[in-house]
Amino acid sequence: MVLLCVLSSNLLLSKDRKDDCLDVTNLSAKIEAAVPFNYTSTSSSQVEEVVDHQQKQVDRVEPAPAWRYHGYDTELKHIAFGIAASSNLWDIRKEYIKAWWRPNETRGVVWVDKRVRARSDGGLPEIRVSQDTSKFKYINKQGSRSALRISRVVSETLKLGMKGIRWFVMGDDDTVFVVENVVRVLSKYDHTQFYYVGSASESHIQNIFFSYAMAFGGGGFAISYPLAKELAMMQDRCIQRYPALYGSDDRIQACMAELGVPLTRELGFHQYDVYGDLLGLLGAHPVTPLVSLHHLDVVEPIFPRMKRAKALEHLLEAAKEDSASLMQQSICYDSTRYWSISVSWGYVVQILRGVMSPRELEMPTRTFLNWYKRADYTAYAFNTRPVERHPCQKPFVFYMNKVKYDRARKQTMGVYYRHKTRSRYCRWRMASPEKLDSVVVLKKRDDLRWQKSPRRDCCRVLPSDKNNTMIISVGNCRGGEITELQPKKGSS
Repeated sequence: MVLLCVLSSNLLLSKDRKDDCLDVTNLSAKIEAAVPFNYTSTSSSQVEEVVDHQQKQVDRVEPAPAWRYHGYDTELKHIAFGIAASSNLWDIRKEYIKAWWRPNETRGVVWVDKRVRARSDGGLPEIRVSQDTSKFKYINKQGSRSALRISRVVSETLKLGMKGIRWFVMGDDDTVFVVENVVRVLSKYDHTQFYYVGSASESHIQNIFFSYAMAFGGGGFAISYPLAKELAMMQDRCIQRYPALYGSDDRIQACMAELGVPLTRELGFHQYDVYGDLLGLLGAHPVTPLVSLHHLDVVEPIFPRMKRAKALEHLLEAAKEDSASLMQQSICYDSTRYWSISVSWGYVVQILRGVMSPRELEMPTRTFLNWYKRADYTAYAFNTRPVERHPCQKPFVFYMNKVKYDRARKQTMGVYYRHKTRSRYCRWRMASPEKLDSVVVLKKRDDLRWQKSPRRDCCRVLPSDKNNTMIISVGNCRGGEITELQPKKGSS
């Protein structure tokens, strides 16, 4: 006989706490004025005035129990980037590389098919021409022989003999890396062992055509040094055995199969085999570090009314203040106005009328199209939800305009402005987020968040003296805190 005991507890946060607000006195002085994308009705000084009037304190996050992180001391200097580039697209795509490359810090090489004009502006890595691959067979009529050259990027980078390298990271010229998060992810693994780290495509069809066991190189993948050495010794023989394969990534995976090394999945490497607007994907990022973005030429700029490269630079400005939390989602509710709120830190805040469950809000909205445009929503390799058609359920979107770190209070402060578009009339008799012009997001940095078990951050709506500004606190969840609507006393 087996006795199953189910213990339950009611550890809900009290809605009557008087100390549930951050000390945000004079925070406005810490947020620099900036011109928003399409912001006209409320000035930055008015936003600052709202923050200045707050006088309460939020409970400090309860200290986590003692834990020990078993990681490795991998640093940026231990990683070599091999970037596959095309001479035909170099003038456009070099701007993507400039957005994330750090001269004198990042190490690596751009490999091109033929010489390109390279100005000595110090903002790019070394550029080299790939070795000749004409001796290798290639019989795929739908592909390009450049796949052979690109498949050898890691091996050619290894042969340069750079000292102190533990990992080789492969990417394309239209791949943008968040280098701090590359380090965080690779620090979890023993670089003296064989590791092949990356992720699959967002398109189920792409994964079927190629392989779910394959890392898609546009999103980037990492190979440990000892595995790269083994690969370099056998790769030329290996790729001769697969002349019919389409691309470079499937050739790498074929060689990994011969070596007996499986793919270690890290969901923060993003291939983004999609078209359209990435808002739905980036606004509901999985609980994992954002490592890379890809296919930036075929999707819309991630910030409206900005050029693509400029929009990426803008995003990485937020990463400078808290790279570990970039794109991390938190969900909360305005219990007075019955709004659902989703914060993608450093990127966007979305506010909807009514109460939508966390189960729905953490699911990406289909603001994008599949790589195979005739395919429907069943062709994605993850769950999605449709874009809301009802005029009252359309989200109001506030894009990040400025993030600044307050050293005195050890927290970041960001201002997000509403992206103003025409909306259909809503007949619901309830408060509308349309009256908000800005959202201020306050957050304490947690550089060690990925050394603990993964958990989504919690957020709380703080009082505001201005009807056109909302203030939100984002941070670690307190003991017993869950994401639920807690109606105020006297509300019905």
